[in-house]
Amino acid sequence: MPVINRIADFQQDVTAWRRDLHAHPELALEEVRTSAMVQERLREFGVDEVVTGLARTGVVGVIRGHGTGGAIGLRADMDALPMTEETGLPYASKTSGKMHACGHDGHTAMLLGAAKYLAETRRFDGTVYVIFQPAEENLNGGKVMIDDGLFERFPMSQVFGMHNKPDGAPGTFYWRDGPMMAAVANVEIDITGKGAHGAHPDRGIDPILVASQIVTALQSIVSRRLDPTEAGVVTIGQIIGGQAYNIIPQTVHMKGTARWFEASVGDKLEHGIRRIATGIAASFDATAEVVFDRVIPPVVNNADSNVAARHAMASVSGEARVQHLDRLTLGAEDFAFMLEAKQGSYCMLGSARTPDDFMPHHPKYDFNDEVLSIGASYWATLAEQLLPRAEP
Repeated sequence: MPVINRIADFQQDVTAWRRDLHAHPELALEEVRTSAMVQERLREFGVDEVVTGLARTGVVGVIRGHGTGGAIGLRADMDALPMTEETGLPYASKTSGKMHACGHDGHTAMLLGAAKYLAETRRFDGTVYVIFQPAEENLNGGKVMIDDGLFERFPMSQVFGMHNKPDGAPGTFYWRDGPMMAAVANVEIDITGKGAHGAHPDRGIDPILVASQIVTALQSIVSRRLDPTEAGVVTIGQIIGGQAYNIIPQTVHMKGTARWFEASVGDKLEHGIRRIATGIAASFDATAEVVFDRVIPPVVNNADSNVAARHAMASVSGEARVQHLDRLTLGAEDFAFMLEAKQGSYCMLGSARTPDDFMPHHPKYDFNDEVLSIGASYWATLAEQLLPRAEP
C-alpha cells in the first residue's frame, strides 16, 4: 500500500497549510496564530474534541473510531526559530528574525493531513490523539504538556513522533531501537578575575585569558577522558566579556552545551567541566562558578513500538525505503520526555531534494513539500494498523 489515495487527493491543501505556517513563524510558547490555525482545521475536519491550553498554546485533537479499542498518540511540534530567513521564497517568513528553519511547519501540516483523513474515514477501533506541541526548541514544551496532564487527560498506550531528515532520501524512513538522540545539558561558566587598565595587565587578573584556556582544555574531556567507544560533545557557543579596547574586565560569562547518551558519560562530562573550569581559574588566581543544567534526556525508542512503526513505514514506502539509522545523532529532541513517560517510537523521514540540501537551522533551509503526503500517510496507516477495525 503506497501513499493513501485520499491523502494524495488533498496534497495541495496540506501544502497550502504548510506554506501558510512557514510564512507566519512563531517562537516557543508564543504559537498563538499557529495554534488557532490548527484548532480551526481540526474543527473543520470534524474531530470529536479539540482541547487547548496545555503548555499555553498546545492543542490535542481527539478522533474516535469504532468500538472500544485502545488509544495512541501522534505528536508534531509547532514552533519556529529566532533566525532571519534567506530563502527568497514567495512564502518566506513575514516576521523579521523568526523562521521555520527546522521543518516544524511540515510536521504540523503532515499531522493535520492525517487528522483530516482519520476523521473522515474512521477506519479504526479506539481513539487517536493528535498532539500539536509547542516549544520543542529549547523550552521543553513536551515536558510542559506532560506536567499539564497530557497523559492523564488523554490515556494512551503508546505515543509516536517523527522528524524530517534533509540528508535522507525522500520518502525513506529511518529508525533505530534504543537510544537515538542525545541527552543535553546547558552549561554556564562565570569567571571572576580583577579588572584593570589594558596597559597594565600585571595589576589585574584577566578573565578573558582564563576563558580562553578553559575553552581549549574542555576539548580534552571527550578526547582524553571518555572511552573512545563512548559518544559525547562539549561545545562552548558564547563568551561574553569586556566593553572596551583598553579595559581588562572583571568578569566573563560563558555558555555552552554538553551531549551524551549514557548517564555515566553525562556524569563524566559534568565532572570534567567543573574540574577544568575551577582548576584553571584557580591557577590564574581567578574563580569560576559552573552550572551544569541537565535539560533533556536521550530519545530512547521502544523496540516493540518500532516494530509497529516499521510495518506502517513499509506499507507506505516499501521495505527498501525503511532503513536502520546506523549512526546515533547528538542532536536532541524533547519528545524524549514523552518516551520516558510512555512506550513509543521516534523516526525520521528523508526529505532531500538534492545532495546539497540545506540542513535544519540554516537560514536557507525549507521543508520539502513532496514528502507531506508520505508523512501523513504514515501517521494514518500507523493508526489503522495499531487500532484495527473489528470484523462487523
